Amino acid sequence: MVTSRAVTWEVFESRGFETAWVELGEGVLRARGRAVGIVPEPYWVSYELETSERFVTRRLRVTAETEAGVRSLDLRHDGHGRWTADGERLPGVDRALDCDLGLCPLTNTMPVLRHGLHLAPGEREFLMAWVSVPGLVVRPSRQSYTHLGRTNGGGQVRFASGEYRSDLEFDGDGLVVDYPGLATGLRRGA
Repeated sequence: MVTSRAVTWEVFESRGFETAWVELGEGVLRARGRAVGIVPEPYWVSYELETSERFVTRRLRVTAETEAGVRSLDLRHDGHGRWTADGERLPGVDRALDCDLGLCPLTNTMPVLRHGLHLAPGEREFLMAWVSVPGLVVRPSRQSYTHLGRTNGGGQVRFASGEYRSDLEFDGDGLVVDYPGLATGLRRGA
């Protein structure tokens, strides 16, 4: 069964907004989204995200537009731990299973869903292919996610990367509802 939803976040860190149209199925996620922000500079971003089984990133296509021009990125994972960006090998993120698009609450979903961390106890560490916004530069990022407890239908998970920590709230589908300091989900009609 596939669940389709539109989700909109106010993104405090960029002083902007993001909307994603998300399809969640048995172990797979597909999404397309758009974001606009003014920090670190005014930008528009459009992306398409596709995972394979177990919510492992297959492909992230991103276009970012700033005053300086348009950038694009085609980030691909081959299913065996190897990544390419626009056809060029990215050995620094070998063994990563997930991408993490900067300033985008959606990309916290894949590792949380894969391990059910929004619903059950556990702690996991990950290597991510982190993509800067609006520069679209890919860098390795070590991150951890720790289940803190259940909420109304979802759960709270602590995200950590280096010295940075934030307690994220997820809904029952595994989508971010609140990411303190970064973004909060907006309800329809609100």
